[in-house]
Amino acid sequence: MTAIPARPYPYDFVPGHTALVVIDMQRDFIETGGFGDSLGNDVARLEAIVPATARLIALFRRNRWPVIHTREAHKPDLSDCPPSKIRRGNPSLHIGEVGAMGRLLVMGEPGNQIVDDLRPVEGEIVIDKPGKGMFWATGLHEQLQAVAITHLVFAGVTTEVCVQTSMREANDRGYECLLIEDATESYFPEFKAATIEMIVAQGGIVGWVTPLSALEAALP
Repeated sequence: MTAIPARPYPYDFVPGHTALVVIDMQRDFIETGGFGDSLGNDVARLEAIVPATARLIALFRRNRWPVIHTREAHKPDLSDCPPSKIRRGNPSLHIGEVGAMGRLLVMGEPGNQIVDDLRPVEGEIVIDKPGKGMFWATGLHEQLQAVAITHLVFAGVTTEVCVQTSMREANDRGYECLLIEDATESYFPEFKAATIEMIVAQGGIVGWVTPLSALEAALP
């Protein structure tokens, strides 16, 4: 066990029982022409965390600790996508419609793939999730239990939506959660800042937060 400097107090990192979860670092959210862009967002904010996220992934790979990647993805017939989700937000293109990188948020489409610099390698778990949280309708909790994972380190996008939802879901299932603050981002900087304060409030009601440099300094 290694104590990682963090807010609101040090986080106990337990090798052999800790996995990294990289949330939704997919082209649809990070590149021009994807779903995030169709909503009028500045995707460059999200692209900027790719180098830090790559360093974080490399740290886990060097130590042979589990790495999990998620993608927000729907079946081609959209049977797992509520009509209300398709309608919401008044985007220029809706989920399932054809954009610059194929059909938006649809499994197998070019835009639904993880960005090249963070591409999963053989043996890493890739979860296609139909919702914001990583546990709903994915079977991930059972996979983590099968390999005795009790602690989760989080990165990815967006901080206030899929990352926070997944951390809250994990918290309710008993996982000890650490968010790497420079490996997560939002289209709205004030939303990221507010989410971080929500996570660490009241003695870490959702989890812990720390910069990547603190984790790198404390681990092999």
